[in-house]
Amino acid sequence: MANAKKIGVYICSSFDIGKVIDCEKLAEDMQQDENIAFCKIIPELMTSKGADQVKKDIETEELDAVIIGGSSMRYHTELFKFNGTWVERVNLREGVAWTHEPNTESTQMLALDYMKMGLAKALAGTLPVPAPLDINDTILVVGGGYTGMNAAIAAAKAGYSVVLTEKEEQLGGYYRKMYKITPTKAPYMDPEPNTCEELVAEIESHPKIEVLKNCTIEKTNGQPGLFDVTAKVGEGTKEFQVGAIIQATGFRHTKTKKLEHLGYGKIKNIVTNFEMEELAKNGNIKRQFDGEGLKSVVFIQCAGSRDLKDQMYCSSVCCMTSLKQAMYVREKYPDTKIYIIYRDMRTPGNYEMFYKRVQNEDNIFLTKGELKDIREDENGNVILDIDDTLLGENIEITADLVVLATGMVPSTLVEESNKIADTPDKAIESTMPAAPVAEDTAAEEAEAEIEAQIENAPRILNLTYRQGPDLPLLKYGFPDSHYICFPYETRRTGIYAAGTVRSPMDLVGCKEDAYGAALKAIQCIEGVRNGLAVHPRAGEKAFADFFLQRCTQCKRCTEECPFGALDEDKKGTPLYNPNRCRRCGICMGACPERIISFQDYSVHIVSQIIKSIYVPTEEDDGEATPRIIAFMCENDAYPSLDIAARAGTKISEYIRIIPIRCLGSVSTSWIADSLSQGFDGAILIGCKFGDDYQCHYIKGSELANKRMENVQEKLKQLVLEPERVELHQLAIDEYDKIPEILNNFAKVIEEVGPNPYKEM
Repeated sequence: MANAKKIGVYICSSFDIGKVIDCEKLAEDMQQDENIAFCKIIPELMTSKGADQVKKDIETEELDAVIIGGSSMRYHTELFKFNGTWVERVNLREGVAWTHEPNTESTQMLALDYMKMGLAKALAGTLPVPAPLDINDTILVVGGGYTGMNAAIAAAKAGYSVVLTEKEEQLGGYYRKMYKITPTKAPYMDPEPNTCEELVAEIESHPKIEVLKNCTIEKTNGQPGLFDVTAKVGEGTKEFQVGAIIQATGFRHTKTKKLEHLGYGKIKNIVTNFEMEELAKNGNIKRQFDGEGLKSVVFIQCAGSRDLKDQMYCSSVCCMTSLKQAMYVREKYPDTKIYIIYRDMRTPGNYEMFYKRVQNEDNIFLTKGELKDIREDENGNVILDIDDTLLGENIEITADLVVLATGMVPSTLVEESNKIADTPDKAIESTMPAAPVAEDTAAEEAEAEIEAQIENAPRILNLTYRQGPDLPLLKYGFPDSHYICFPYETRRTGIYAAGTVRSPMDLVGCKEDAYGAALKAIQCIEGVRNGLAVHPRAGEKAFADFFLQRCTQCKRCTEECPFGALDEDKKGTPLYNPNRCRRCGICMGACPERIISFQDYSVHIVSQIIKSIYVPTEEDDGEATPRIIAFMCENDAYPSLDIAARAGTKISEYIRIIPIRCLGSVSTSWIADSLSQGFDGAILIGCKFGDDYQCHYIKGSELANKRMENVQEKLKQLVLEPERVELHQLAIDEYDKIPEILNNFAKVIEEVGPNPYKEM
């Protein structure tokens, strides 16, 4: 029976498509389907002229859907956006013309299969219609330091109301304590004045910014556009609603017994770089032992950082801070000898200009070296032994003051003890460790300590989410995000980390981060207002639909959703918060009952696509030509194929590719359906996961890898070889591996032989 939809089909014959495919025959074959109103071949289809023709046909013919056979759906996206009409893009250029031999029967059959797959999707899906929502568009900024204030200003200047909260009695955070800031503009030669007071005044006088001091967040409930916040302000409580949240709670510095081996807390004339900044601010740069002036100062870089035993990462700003503070000393004591002992000097970009300026200053000596021993003499002087210097020899320095360049620790980690072991008031022979610790053991201990800190992380936002009260953290304690493609994002939709809580950075980076987070918050608010998803599927209109009558309360969807979109009622039934949803479909892939779907992406829709593909048997072509189904993630894997196609690489004619939202959305039933229908193999390709890369939906690829156990069990039930299913991950810059992966799998299937279900 004919489907109620009226569908028009368009085939592009340019872009090499007409040279490889018989477009006339393709149109004739498609016209045989009773669901097709007409089929047109338009050479200039992938141009504005072609798109205008399609738009005109939609209006005059009252089409419900159009099938566009041309370039990859990743190209010319703006050309084919027609409100109220389903648009299905079929990849005949990259997927067929540029990756297969021209004018062969197999290539023609591939093109026809892809067109029929597009038709099947258009017939099975329902056009999503977004529903505009009445939401609150106020932005909450948590943290009144430099980043938080700039985020508030950025949002307010864009016309949005802002609530800015600060746990202390005044705004400014560590920024207020700084004497000067590192140069931010050309010629990058001199430290600049601190303008904290001016920024605070602008904040407190802005009509769109409400400032709440002595404020902590007690509870955050709801979802983007409708966050209900309960805050403790002074001795009272305040409740309000916001649309998006920016967490700019900053950092704390390492000021603990971890620095004890460097003499901190035992030798009075040893301070941290943060304490040095306050000394400069208060005009008190002098010996801490007796208040005398300084004749020699030593800056020790990477103090407690880039160390397997302590903080393993580089905080990026410490080198510039030491260079700036060296100029403080130079300004106050022109004849003082200043030493900067570094492991690596990191002054990226234009900061190199300031580095060169400091290098050229008299009495400032910089050298690469390792601190081997540090002790105090009877006069309160600090004696340092430095090895492996650029001079090729070890040196000993006597200093009036030693400044330890400590790094940044995100405020999301639990505060460590600042207690320093008691030391008698006498000269210290040595505070350096007696023996080195094995690297493997040290790394394990350091990671275990970080994990413990993450486990006991301080509560900042106090979310009522099922998956935890605050932002999920990375291994070093920074709020989780897609750190390659979406650096401002977190796993909590509508909540954006900014500044040093997200990553170590300087004030320039903090300001840029603040503006970026403000824009992201605004994007989210406007998207939610119009019923649209945010990153990575920005603009997606369909929400997930749960057929809860068949829900078994297995909790897989609520546990595996990367973004905390699902809570639970008392019985364990999922409670969907649609505005938190990123439309990745991971919950759909997790559900064993297949009760979760989207209007334009579901288990049923993909099953219909699979069934639309012609699987030849021996009776058809005398050879039972192999057929392979490939499920490829739309974020890295499928774009990689497009890139490889532009390079002219060829892939096996056996393979039929279905783009999917995420590897985590793959239902094991799709693989079972494919094999039961006679496909000889199935391959899944998605984003990399792990420490060095990340799935666009955080853990979808990793979940798919774990679910492969279920796939292998299904193969046993079907009495099929395990080699018939493979799973791969790759990054988009590994696009050259795509043809190899696909072609090697095709060879494996040839060796394994035909699927016995092919003849059934």
